[in-house]
Amino acid sequence: MPLPERRDDESRENYMSRCMSNDKIAKEFPDQERRTAVCMSKALEGLSSMAAADFKYNLEELGYTEEVTEDNFYIPTTAEYVDFGEPEEDWDIAVAKPGLWENIRRKKEREGKNYKPARTEKEGRPTQEQLKRAQEEEGCGGRGCNCKAEHLGYSAYQYENPKTGEVFTYSRMGNYKKDGVMLIYKGKAAEYKGRKVKLNKPFRTPDGPKKFAVYTKNGSGKVVIVRFGDPNMEIKKDDPARRKSFRARHKCDTAPGPKWKARYWSCRKW
Repeated sequence: MPLPERRDDESRENYMSRCMSNDKIAKEFPDQERRTAVCMSKALEGLSSMAAADFKYNLEELGYTEEVTEDNFYIPTTAEYVDFGEPEEDWDIAVAKPGLWENIRRKKEREGKNYKPARTEKEGRPTQEQLKRAQEEEGCGGRGCNCKAEHLGYSAYQYENPKTGEVFTYSRMGNYKKDGVMLIYKGKAAEYKGRKVKLNKPFRTPDGPKKFAVYTKNGSGKVVIVRFGDPNMEIKKDDPARRKSFRARHKCDTAPGPKWKARYWSCRKW
């Protein structure tokens, strides 16, 4: 099957993450090493041979940093977290990165009766691409369509089909039918509780593209995800010679770099 195309505003690091986690790609290339090579070939398109070599080396040897998006956001289980001895902090993506529909809802709430929808893109009206992406990411976008309550970012309403007992969740109250049957209002669905992760606490990523990942803040305070560790290589820090060689090669004792770079976390692991 054809590989997904890299978006115009998408970094090569973000593309690698999206390509590696694509369900269809993973099914066609179940071997992680092969999948990495296939996605890498697409990510390197348009780069000079030297730039491509640098990108490939940094990704394979250390790792990379990428923006947190709906495509790569993942909530680790307790068992997947690994304690590196760093100060931890809770971070809720629902608060930090509300979706398009939630932003519109908040604007309506702020402006009240003075709220007027933007008519043009210059006034702030979402583009068709933004609307399409928001619908894909958030389920339905608060237009009365059937969607999961956890995607809404605010209270939702449940309706039941009296014939089948099937329950549907909608973003607003109203009169709804399903297969010609009028649905019965059952009450308010549970409010969205957010999606929290730990900052500065790495977690294992068995599906790749690297062995570990960690959410942390970059120099401007924005939360990013750092991926590091070769999934095909065992860390042998108990071997003094191997440990010394790795730490010297990557200047772990003199210039490990900031927390938002893969070198820092690779050095912490070694």
